[in-house]
Amino acid sequence: RLKLKREGSSDRFRGSTVQRQLKYPLILLSLVLLTGVTGFMLIEGWGVLDAVYMTVLTLSTVGYKEVYPLSPQGKLFNIFLIVTGVGSVAYAIRALIQIAFEDRIRAVLGRRYMKAIQKLKNHYIICGFGRMGHVICQELDEMGYPFAVVENDPERLEELERLGYPYIRGDATVDEVLVEAGIDRAKGVVSVVTGDAENVFIVLTARGLNPKLNIVTRAASEESAQKLIRAGASKVVSVYNLGGFRIAQAVLRPTVLNFLESIVDDKSMELRLEQIDVSPTSKLVGLNLASSGIRQEYNLIILAIREATGRMIFNPPFDTEIKAGDTLVVLGQGPNLQALDAVAVVHGH
Repeated sequence: RLKLKREGSSDRFRGSTVQRQLKYPLILLSLVLLTGVTGFMLIEGWGVLDAVYMTVLTLSTVGYKEVYPLSPQGKLFNIFLIVTGVGSVAYAIRALIQIAFEDRIRAVLGRRYMKAIQKLKNHYIICGFGRMGHVICQELDEMGYPFAVVENDPERLEELERLGYPYIRGDATVDEVLVEAGIDRAKGVVSVVTGDAENVFIVLTARGLNPKLNIVTRAASEESAQKLIRAGASKVVSVYNLGGFRIAQAVLRPTVLNFLESIVDDKSMELRLEQIDVSPTSKLVGLNLASSGIRQEYNLIILAIREATGRMIFNPPFDTEIKAGDTLVVLGQGPNLQALDAVAVVHGH
């Protein structure tokens, strides 16, 4: 019943979107017609049918003769109707045609993107393309990570088309939409829609479809954050808490914050902070940090190691053994990080 309810709400949302697009052109057409009919009835004293006929005749610019000879006031009104009404009608008709063609073009693009999405593996599904979703997609795109966006807002869909990001038009709370996005092959889901309730639905749906997923979402309150964790979110980011913390650090520890921001946010900086997953087949497995050559050969600093059990080792000593499933938190230059990442997945000797 819940699934049917969500599908019904999705269909209603699509219908309301089309209604919003059609509303203004139809209102404009109605106002122009009403103005013409009312004007001819009041000025010339005509009946409704004659006034409608004369209005349509004028706005269509077909050039037929008037229904009855016009008075001077009627002629002035007709000039006004031609000057203002014909342009308005042309604009409204153009808008209606554009909506029809955009829907067809979007369907063609949607089929093209669907073919691309069907080929994705170990990708990320971004639910919501608002300001936060836009930044996330930009970062993933620059880093070369595969992703697909689930969005339903027409204006945001236009932006996605302009940027060339693969997307699916639909409601991310619906099972079938996430299945189309390849959730069974995905590496993670990021839910950043506006409402916390929608995020809870998306997390529940995603976790039910793929229990192994890494699911990250946003929350506006601590209460919502707890609900999202219970729903199955791997990580919940409280936007206001994070913003408040950074502001406090800017006041209390500006130098530390500037350094962290430079290595995380500044893409022109040579130094980067990265996480590197150690594959079971890597030649690093079984070596300690001293014998691995990470510091000497790659000029990288291991800040922490997150073991497969979840235990975090900060500033690990040189005799710490590297094990399969470990995640290395590394600071260094981009090319060196890429070289180490390649070593972390290749077969040992």
